[in-house]
Amino acid sequence: MIVQENDNYISIDEAAEFLGIKTVTLRNWIKRDESIPAHKIGKLWKFKRSELDAWVQSGKSATVK
Repeated sequence: MIVQENDNYISIDEAAEFLGIKTVTLRNWIKRDESIPAHKIGKLWKFKRSELDAWVQSGKSATVK
């Protein structure tokens, strides 16, 4: 696996901004859809931009309700 140079974990707020949605919407999506590439670290949700990109490109983001 090739790790991108700037592929550190980002917060839920940063992930929501990256996706162009509100943080509360992303939290709701995490509860409803297991396909979202979210990682629970302690009490916090963390994300990798590359995984979010792949998830959007796969079309799975279009099926979240």
